[in-house]
Amino acid sequence: MASTIPDPHQGPRDASDAPRAPEAPGASHGLGVPGPPSPFERAVRVERHGIDHIPDRERHGRPRDLFAVWAAANVNYLSLVVGGALVLMGLSLWQAVGVIVAGNLFWVLTGLLAVSGPASGTPSEVITRALYGVRGNRVNNAVVGWAISVCYFALNLAAAAVAASSLVERAGIPAGAGVKVAVVVAIAALTLTISVYGHAVIVKLYLPITLALTAAFAVVAFGVLGHADLSYTPAEPLTGAGLWATLAAGVTLIAAGPLSYTTSADFSRYLPRTASPKAVLGWTALGGFLPSVAVCTLGALAATAVDMSDPQTALEGILPRWFTPLFPVALVVGTISLNALTAYSAGLALQAVGLRIRRALSVLVDGAVAVALTLYALLVSDFLDTVSSVLQLTVVLLGPSMAVYATDILLRRNRYDGPALTDETPGSRFWYTAGVHGAGAVALLAGTTAAALCVDTLYTGPVASALGGVDLSLPVGIVVASATYALLARFPAQDRVLTTSRT
Repeated sequence: MASTIPDPHQGPRDASDAPRAPEAPGASHGLGVPGPPSPFERAVRVERHGIDHIPDRERHGRPRDLFAVWAAANVNYLSLVVGGALVLMGLSLWQAVGVIVAGNLFWVLTGLLAVSGPASGTPSEVITRALYGVRGNRVNNAVVGWAISVCYFALNLAAAAVAASSLVERAGIPAGAGVKVAVVVAIAALTLTISVYGHAVIVKLYLPITLALTAAFAVVAFGVLGHADLSYTPAEPLTGAGLWATLAAGVTLIAAGPLSYTTSADFSRYLPRTASPKAVLGWTALGGFLPSVAVCTLGALAATAVDMSDPQTALEGILPRWFTPLFPVALVVGTISLNALTAYSAGLALQAVGLRIRRALSVLVDGAVAVALTLYALLVSDFLDTVSSVLQLTVVLLGPSMAVYATDILLRRNRYDGPALTDETPGSRFWYTAGVHGAGAVALLAGTTAAALCVDTLYTGPVASALGGVDLSLPVGIVVASATYALLARFPAQDRVLTTSRT
């Protein structure tokens, strides 16, 4: 049985659970036969599904709807800051742009993972039972799915709180401890409201949010382009090993964004199983790639004109005066959009760890933990600085994790049995040996170990040291994890038939 409690609703859990009488010609759904809810009805009620299987009769939408979901989450302040950081690292403008494009190509992997959602009708947190086994996947979700997500939530919440506090101070109110608490709680409440209402609200709301944020950042672009130096090169250009080390670090920094979304199937699982995998991949990847490239490039351009070590203050100096108070609002809205996706997936991960808790409540638990971390950081210590540094290492784990997932999709030809994936009993297809799929566990461990040997972030691994500081943790971790899984993976009989039958 699934380790979740779906919100109460009428009718069978799945179309296969109980037969439905044929509908008379011309019969209306309003004459005693309940039909699927309208988009508006779905958007104004709390999502009732958690990690349980979505039956075919509740599948809806089009792959292109995914574009706005990912675009709204990536027209944000963080992308602007990261783009500026590349120039601060010593790259020329066009070197930075090349790094931005290269790093954002990893959105193709995010798109590939999303195709498993319509195929299975379950979120990524359940699909990965096929990779790691029922018990092994609980550990995977506890670390990759929940802990890292909550830390990202706290970091982004702190950034939004700083932007919102500047608005409060602009209104003449001192941003003391009480005000900071109120700001953090208010932003978290708005974020969690979206996450609690869930998938339908996200799909419905993120298109207008994308349009509004695009308009806001267009104003920012107008101000930046009027001051940017398109021929910018640093006074002392990087060369040799120093240049390659910086380029590798920059690609890893940019790639950390798409690699953090190993849960992209969470937002595609409501699509009909007949949805085109190519369309799902394409719209997901484009939704992340295009805005990320645009906003990161805008940050790099801004760094040629102003000091991006304090982006908000510096940018306000070159923006139109009328837009100055609206800029922090755009930053907060962008962060809320980003964090709502993070909190939504973290809630599903908490269920997948094995807690018998409703999705809406699990989201609130995630939010409470993130708020506590944020307040501790803002009011007591430099905790978030430490967490921020630690999260730079997450690519060591997230790269191999995404590689194993993507390899499994390719090996199975994206054929996943959603109802079977929700079975957590020892006799289930995905129990493997003692609840662990050794191939997935070994591949993830091998990829993570290989990446750790190549990293140059908080520490310098032996491989990076031998290469003069060039950090190859990203490609090495992905290649080793993928190759190891492809070599070791052994599927249950039912899945071996699927992977060797029709193409």
